[in-house]
Amino acid sequence: MRQLSKSKILAYRQCPKRLWLEIHRPELKDDSSAETAYRIGNEVGEVARRIYDKNGDGVFIDIDTLGFERGFAQSAELLIEGKGPVFEAGFRIPGALAFADVMLPDDSEGTVRWHMIEVKSSAGVKDYHRDDIAVQSFVAESAGVELASVSLAHVDTTFVYGGKGDYEGLLKEVDFTLEVKSRRGEVGEWLEAAQAVASLPVEPEIATGDQCSNPFPCAFCNYCGQDENAVDYPLSSLPNFSGRRRDAVEALGIHDLREVPDEFLSPIQKRVRDVTRSGEIFLDSAGAAADLKGLEFPVRFLDFESVMLAVPVWKGTRPYQQIPFQFSLHCLDKAGSLTHESFLDLSGADPSEALAKALIRVCGDQGPVFAYNAAFERMVIRDLAKRFPSMSASLLEIFARVVDLLPVAKARYYHPDQHGRWGLKSVLPAACPELSYDHLDGVADGAMAVEAFKEAVDSRTSPERKGEIERELLAYCHLDTLGLVRLWEVLSGRDGRAE
Repeated sequence: MRQLSKSKILAYRQCPKRLWLEIHRPELKDDSSAETAYRIGNEVGEVARRIYDKNGDGVFIDIDTLGFERGFAQSAELLIEGKGPVFEAGFRIPGALAFADVMLPDDSEGTVRWHMIEVKSSAGVKDYHRDDIAVQSFVAESAGVELASVSLAHVDTTFVYGGKGDYEGLLKEVDFTLEVKSRRGEVGEWLEAAQAVASLPVEPEIATGDQCSNPFPCAFCNYCGQDENAVDYPLSSLPNFSGRRRDAVEALGIHDLREVPDEFLSPIQKRVRDVTRSGEIFLDSAGAAADLKGLEFPVRFLDFESVMLAVPVWKGTRPYQQIPFQFSLHCLDKAGSLTHESFLDLSGADPSEALAKALIRVCGDQGPVFAYNAAFERMVIRDLAKRFPSMSASLLEIFARVVDLLPVAKARYYHPDQHGRWGLKSVLPAACPELSYDHLDGVADGAMAVEAFKEAVDSRTSPERKGEIERELLAYCHLDTLGLVRLWEVLSGRDGRAE
């Protein structure tokens, strides 16, 4: 019998094939995207230890330092004696093991009992958290630990950081005591089934589907989807094509979107299929001109880069609040002259106020401000207006002038190379092949920009590296708004190529 960790049991819950691959073929895993999630979880975990250990007498079981045997032994000793708080206490039973984020002693009944708290960096309780905490409490109680209560603590996004390292109130607890007790039999069945899968000599045959991304992207998607990836235009390239309709099409033996019959497709899906079949670009010039009619020069093109911190570091900010640290703005006048303005703050201080002032200065007082998927830009501007009342009127005036290019592009343009996607990184290389993110060094997408910003403001980053990051961020954001200019020119039928 294998000793399955809680994460392995939850992998089984998502997909039995995932569990088998985790155990037998871990080299196939592509978990590069998980690094950020782990880091955020660690940040919240560190703050949780400060919140639940106000007197500083808690014990942290560092498995990486102690090793499993010593870690489990120390956990058992502390839990028997009733000494706490204990952080990352380990439990194991035949076939399973788990670690608890927080264990607080409860002697209300004169016996050694514990309040177990599982800390999550999310802004609320997710469905899969319920399985997580059910497994954890099952292993703990099966190991002989008496639980007085079981809770999940998540980040409270209404918390406003007051500064000076005071994070009291950052976490909000939700009680799961009754629920986890009612699921003990269910968890036992999961463990038994997971052990059966783990012992299989070959991987179970399970087709790709919703489980590949629900509740989170599986690190084996590339491996499991390799047959699908062999098709030039797989069904996954049809927008919003899933569930029963996709199942019905696959049952017909169809795996190439160009072969899907009309009756299974929405109008936009039919357009994707037809354009892909013909290989000819779809451009509704008249419709795009009508969409853009009445928008006078000068026209501006705006893109923000922002950071969301689970644990806020700037006074007056909230967890997961979008804090803009950079913008790029291109401005095109009636004569065809194109100018560029930018803002980037890598000082480590809250960049918001300085950015708001710069934004007001460069946006002028007339003409549309184009953005792509503009709900984000509008949200950032509206939030700045709330935070800085003295600039509210000017910021809200800019807010009212923001025009979203995404609906125009989605309704009026499609290229086969988009593969059913209308994100700027998909549309721009197709519509404007002379512009490419491939040549950028270091920062080539929004997620990379956020990580680069965090590295740049870290006090341990050298001035040389900080300067390198600054150049990378400026080049990336500049390309985003230059791309908007080019896309606008394509949609509006203009041939200008001002630099």
